[in-house]
Amino acid sequence: MPGFDVKVSTSARVWNYWVGGKDNFAADRELGERTLQAYPNLIYSVRANRAFLARSVRFLVAEAGIRQFLDIGTGIPANNNTHQVAQRIVPDSRIVYVDNDPIVHVHANALLTGSGTTSIVLADLREPETILAHPKVRALIDFGRPVALLLVAIMHFIADRENPDRILAAFRAALPVGSYLALSHATADFRPVAAQHAAAVYDQATSPVTLRTRAQIAAFFDGWDLVEPGLVQVPLWRPDGKPPRQKELDRIWVYGGVALKST
Repeated sequence: MPGFDVKVSTSARVWNYWVGGKDNFAADRELGERTLQAYPNLIYSVRANRAFLARSVRFLVAEAGIRQFLDIGTGIPANNNTHQVAQRIVPDSRIVYVDNDPIVHVHANALLTGSGTTSIVLADLREPETILAHPKVRALIDFGRPVALLLVAIMHFIADRENPDRILAAFRAALPVGSYLALSHATADFRPVAAQHAAAVYDQATSPVTLRTRAQIAAFFDGWDLVEPGLVQVPLWRPDGKPPRQKELDRIWVYGGVALKST
C-alpha cells in the first residue's frame, strides 16, 4: 500500500498504543514509550480528549440538532467512535471520517462495511479542497444543511508554516450557517518545560506536534461563536457528573471547545 511503512511511526498508531489498542507496530510502541517517559501523565490527556469527543458529539446531536459530521483525523477506530455516539441518539446520523494514515483507512473500512450512513476517506487535513470535493464526502454530506466539523486533537499536527488559518477558513467557507466546529488542541500552558520536552521526543513521528497557547487556539475559532463554557481544559467542557478536581486538571494539557457558525 502506498505510504505504508511499519518502520516509521505514525500519530494514529502511537495513539492506538496509548489507548491499549493492538493496531500498532514496534516503531509506534517505541515512540509511545519514549514520549510517556518524558510525559508520564500523557495517558490522562488522551483519555480526557476521547471523553470530550463523546460529550461534544452528544451535545451536537441531542441539543444542537446536527445530523451530519465530518470527522477529520479520526485515528484508528476505538470505543465510542463518532458514529456510535451519534447513532445511539439518532440512528440515521451521517458521518464521514477522514484520515491520512493508510492503516486507519483499512481498519475503518472493515468496521464500516455495509453501512450506508458512515464512510471513510483517505485524505489530508492540509488539503481541505480535496476533502470537500471528495465523492464519498459529497455522497453523504449535504452542504445545504448544517454540518459538524470535528477537529479533535488534530490541529496540533499542523505547523504554523502550513497555514492552519487558511485550512480552517476553507472549511468554514464551505459550511452553511448553523454548522458547528468542535476542536481540541494540546498546549504547553501548564508545564511548559515538560510539555516541550515531550513534544521534542514525539517530533520523531510522521507528524510532529506544535503546542499552542490558549490565545493561539482561541484564534482558530475566529468567525465562530463559542458555546458555553467556551474554550476550556477538556474535562471542564460540559462534564458528566461532578467537575474534575484541580489535581486531575493539572495532568491534562488539552483545551477544547465547540462553536456555532451563526453568520
